[in-house]
Amino acid sequence: MIQEVGTTEQGELVINLGPQHPSTHGVLHLVITLSGETIKKVEPHLGYIHRSIEKMCESLSYRQFIYVTSRMDYLSSHINNHGCALCVEKGMQIEVPPRAKVIRVLMDELTRLASHQLWWGAMAMDVGALTPFFHAFREREAINDIMEETCGARLTMNYMVPGGVMADLHPDFQKKVKEFIRFFRTKIDEYDELVTGNVIFKSRMEGIGYLSAESAVSYGCTGPTARGSGVSCDIRKLYPYEVYGQLQFEEVTATGGDCFARYMVRMQEMRQSLSIIEQLIDNIPEGEFQAKTKAVLKLPKGEFYSRVETARGEFGVYIISEGGTTPYRIKFRSPGFSNLSALDHMARGYKIGDLVAIMGTLDLVIPDIDR
Repeated sequence: MIQEVGTTEQGELVINLGPQHPSTHGVLHLVITLSGETIKKVEPHLGYIHRSIEKMCESLSYRQFIYVTSRMDYLSSHINNHGCALCVEKGMQIEVPPRAKVIRVLMDELTRLASHQLWWGAMAMDVGALTPFFHAFREREAINDIMEETCGARLTMNYMVPGGVMADLHPDFQKKVKEFIRFFRTKIDEYDELVTGNVIFKSRMEGIGYLSAESAVSYGCTGPTARGSGVSCDIRKLYPYEVYGQLQFEEVTATGGDCFARYMVRMQEMRQSLSIIEQLIDNIPEGEFQAKTKAVLKLPKGEFYSRVETARGEFGVYIISEGGTTPYRIKFRSPGFSNLSALDHMARGYKIGDLVAIMGTLDLVIPDIDR
C-alpha cells in the first residue's frame, strides 16, 4: 500500500511505499519525499525479514551453514551455496574433481536463466503487462523440472557440498537440458517480440533511472545493475573459478546507464548462459562427483574469502576461523544490498510512476538484502 505520512516545511509530500506492496517484491519499506509527482528523496527502511543468518552460521558446522544461504537470494540458491563451498575448499585446500566442477557450472547457469526469466516476467508486470509473467514461468518450470530430478528440490536446492556436489546427475539430465536449449532459444526471440520492442514498454524504460559508471562504482553496485552503466565487473571473467576460465562467453555491458540498458544486459546474459551450457553439456567428464573429505570439517586458523557471480551481482563469503568445527565469524557480501543503496541517487528527479520501473531493473530479492 502507499500511505501518506505528512508534509515537510517546504510543502513536500512524504509517503510510504510498502512494506506490503507488490512492486517491492518483498517486505521493503520506502519513505519517499515528493514535490508534486517528482521524487526528491527515497529512503529504504530494512529489517522486516532479518533473520540473523550470519550469526546463525557461527553455530553451524562447515557442512551445515552452506544451506542457510539458500534462504537469502533464493533465486540464486545454487550459486550462493557454490560460493560458500568454494570458501571452505579454499581454507581446507580441497581439490574438486573435474566432473563436479562442470556440474556446478551447469547448475549455476541454469539457475541464472531461471532467475532472469522470473525477473523478466515480473519486470513487465511491474510496468503494466501481465501476459509476459505467464510466458516466463512456462520456461522456468522446465528448468525447475530438470533441477528437481537431480537435486530433489525446485527452489532451495542444497546441492553443493565442500568437495563437489551432493549426488550425481540424473540419467536424463543431458537429454532434457539439450531439449530445453532448443526450446528456449526460440522463446528469447519471443520475449523480444512481446516486450523489448514494445513502444509503451520502451517509453517507460528509456532515459529513466540514470546511473553513471562512476556512481555505480561509488555505490558498490555489481552485476547487471553496474554492467548496464558500462562497468566491467563479471566475477566469472575477472576472477574465473571452476571451469569458467576455459569457456568462450562474453561479459555483457551497455553504456546507456538507464532502465532499458539494464534490461538489455539481462536479456543478453540469458543468451550467454545458453552458450555456456551448450559448451559443457556434451563435455561432462567421467569420474567422481565429490572429493573424499572427512565427516567433520575443520578449517585452519585464518581468514578466507571467496566470490561468485550470482544473477544479481557479486556474492562474497568471508570466514574467520579459529581452527574449530564452526566459524568464529561469517560475513556475506550480498549484491542486492549495495545495488539498493543507489536507488535514491537513481530515482531523484524522476516521477513517482518511474520508481517501480527503476526498482524492477535492480532485480531486488529482499531476504538477500536483510539477511
